[in-house]
Amino acid sequence: MHDHESAGRTAVARPARLVLRAYRTESAVYGVVLVSTLIAIGWEDDTDLEVLLFTLGAVAVFWLAHVYAGTVAREEGPESGRPRWRAIVGAAWRSAADSSGLLLAMILPTVFLGLAAIGWLDEYVAYYLALWVGVLVLAVIGWWTAARRGGPWGWRLLSALVTASLGLLVIWLSTLVH
Repeated sequence: MHDHESAGRTAVARPARLVLRAYRTESAVYGVVLVSTLIAIGWEDDTDLEVLLFTLGAVAVFWLAHVYAGTVAREEGPESGRPRWRAIVGAAWRSAADSSGLLLAMILPTVFLGLAAIGWLDEYVAYYLALWVGVLVLAVIGWWTAARRGGPWGWRLLSALVTASLGLLVIWLSTLVH
């Protein structure tokens, strides 16, 4: 293989690894389940635009709640030697970064809902795509986690199936609560 071919693969693989790493965070997995639940709750009674706006608003509120909770929990005391305002801002930035997976998780499903809202996709096709893309993301997370841990392809497949199935179960249970 030539050096330029290897460099091309590395250039493509690096962004994919960064996206997978971002989706592998606790907040992203939680966000995928949250977004899927919000879509599942509203898909029969609301229009695609209403579900889109509800999902965007709810995820934004949950993200702010996570940032707030992380800021309060991380706040440094006077013994750190940092000015009080700097400690608070630093804690808020770290919390925002740690919670960013919640925002990342809504990108793919809301793209499909947005396409339906502007009339480029049928409403029900968009709902199903928005719901199932979350399950697919969970399966990819399961596969990639097993691959990262050195699992053979059979173990990777099992991990993908279990991760997606547990995600479906949690989404279903969440819709029952609402």
